[in-house]
Amino acid sequence: MRGVVHGAEVTLGRRQLYMLPTRFGLTFGLLIFVLLLASINYSNGLAYGLTFLLAAMAVVSMLHTHRNLSRLRLVSGYTEPVFAGELARFSLWVHNDSGPSRLDVDVEQQGVVAARSDIPPAGQARVYLGVRSERRGYLPMPAFRVATRFPLGLLYSWSRGIQLEQQCLVYPRPSAARTLPAGADESMGRHPAQRGDGDDFAGLRQFRTGDSPQHVNWKAVAAGRGMYTKEFKGGSLDVVWFDWDRLDGLEDEARLSQLCRWILDAEQEGLSYGLRLPELALAPANGPAQRHACLRALALFPRIP
Repeated sequence: MRGVVHGAEVTLGRRQLYMLPTRFGLTFGLLIFVLLLASINYSNGLAYGLTFLLAAMAVVSMLHTHRNLSRLRLVSGYTEPVFAGELARFSLWVHNDSGPSRLDVDVEQQGVVAARSDIPPAGQARVYLGVRSERRGYLPMPAFRVATRFPLGLLYSWSRGIQLEQQCLVYPRPSAARTLPAGADESMGRHPAQRGDGDDFAGLRQFRTGDSPQHVNWKAVAAGRGMYTKEFKGGSLDVVWFDWDRLDGLEDEARLSQLCRWILDAEQEGLSYGLRLPELALAPANGPAQRHACLRALALFPRIP
């Protein structure tokens, strides 16, 4: 997309907007021209009045269509990490700071309407753009444009390409379930640690069927962050180490996919797990923070800031 505007926040001005008549607008213009010829031919005052009224409506529609996008403010939002092959949902906020009228805005991506929003005066709306992720790492937000045909559909106004400074972290694609390779027991074996039903808070993990409602983190549920179960020290917990060097015979991407699968399985089972990569080691832990740290390390391998 040529002439792309970059930034974490973009405000549309006259130099970023374009406008052309739609197919319906061209038909409407042809109708006005025919009415004008008929008015001249028959010297009919009422026909003149109707012709000029319709022409005035078209001119006023031009002003309102352009004003719908003028001074529209686009701000990048937050994007949840995804696994390779999944749909990355980029979020952006559209702020209507300009006029008293309501906005009817289409967000277009590669010529296809990806989202549609009606924004009230001095209001805002959250819009999502879906992009299929193909490989691990950071996926930048694709270029898009905003467009409108409001209010009468006679004119089509659109913006230059916009690319907000937003990235989505893409984890490696998890491999299918696979047993530990031969000789891996020394570094990937389970070792006793502390966990269970004591009094010391040890962290959070994903809620599983059968967990006691007394241990559910209801504050996180009320905030819309999902259901997590509180864990307390006391008793035993298996510690698992996942080591890059023990996956001999696999290519780098295959190793990353297998490590990703084992991390997800260990998190689901409530195990405490650590990760060893070349020039990086993450101490054993459990919970959403440990899961994200390990998967982020795999996603950005070998360059891990």
